[in-house]
Amino acid sequence: MKNWSKILVGPNTPIIDVIKILDLSAAQIALVVDGDRRLLGTITDGDIRRGILRGERLEAPAATIMNPKPRVASPAMPPHERLALIRGGKLRHLPVVDANGVLVGLETEGELLAGEDLPNWVVLMVGGLGERLRPLTATTPKPLLPVGGRPLLETILLQLAGSGFRRVFLAVNYMAEKFEETFGDGSRLGLEIRYLREDGKMGTAGALAALPEVPTAPLLVMNGDVLTAINYRALLDFHHEHAATATMCVREYDIEVPYGVVEVENSRVRGLQEKPVLTHFINAGIYVLNPVVLNRLEPGAPCDMPSLLQRLMDDDQPVVAFPIREYWLDIGRLDDFAKANGDFDQVFGGE
Repeated sequence: MKNWSKILVGPNTPIIDVIKILDLSAAQIALVVDGDRRLLGTITDGDIRRGILRGERLEAPAATIMNPKPRVASPAMPPHERLALIRGGKLRHLPVVDANGVLVGLETEGELLAGEDLPNWVVLMVGGLGERLRPLTATTPKPLLPVGGRPLLETILLQLAGSGFRRVFLAVNYMAEKFEETFGDGSRLGLEIRYLREDGKMGTAGALAALPEVPTAPLLVMNGDVLTAINYRALLDFHHEHAATATMCVREYDIEVPYGVVEVENSRVRGLQEKPVLTHFINAGIYVLNPVVLNRLEPGAPCDMPSLLQRLMDDDQPVVAFPIREYWLDIGRLDDFAKANGDFDQVFGGE
């Protein structure tokens, strides 16, 4: 990578500043160095999301989330051996350091993989009635409502195409014909779109049983009313790194208690908190599922995604959480719809 000097950070650099560097860099990695450019560790997108799950605050220093023992190469290592090390270790990045530990370069597969099609299929759940958005949805399905000057679903599909996905299934029910009229076979968007017709309410997972065949790679499943700037490739990497059977995207959500909270133990007041803010992770409506998960579904039987994931957890299958730190908005109500239109140009650059 030519411009690796732009992704250098110090051990005391706040995590929030590391995030900015990752978002601006195509490499999706930050290199932690000391004043003499000796490599102290690396920070990837996954390291940041794991830190968020542990409760690390964005003002904390980079050293709290970095990998202090990354795999490295020496300047003398031939290019073919570096490539073999990257592929053999399933690495995305390989720092190059000299005998004194000083960083002299960075090898990455990112540029080699740029633009490469992904083998993963996508299923978008777009069959809901959108009752909370009436009267807007009386004649138009919610995913086809205009956000930023075009249908919300078109923005989602363009993002998927730009990330390298090619085959997309739309699980349709309410006004199904309008989706086919709008997107057809998907070729104008660089996609292959197929349709899964639901005869009734199948829940957020039931339509998956109608897939024509079992996919060969993990399946991305997403609600069709979510506007987000999520990094889909980072999500797939996270799923793979954690050897997960299923990955659920989550979002931090704060609730402020409007009163002073009193901690009581055996009639004794042990503590007082004035209007505390409680932070929880909420379901963001985006999932990655291994193909084997489809065996848990019964064709024609309704099933919600939380129920499907609970079955996996009951059987001790690894279900992991991927925290979304990018823009995310579930467009469920009229004020959400107004906010999405107000945010669009600023977040997505009027794309």
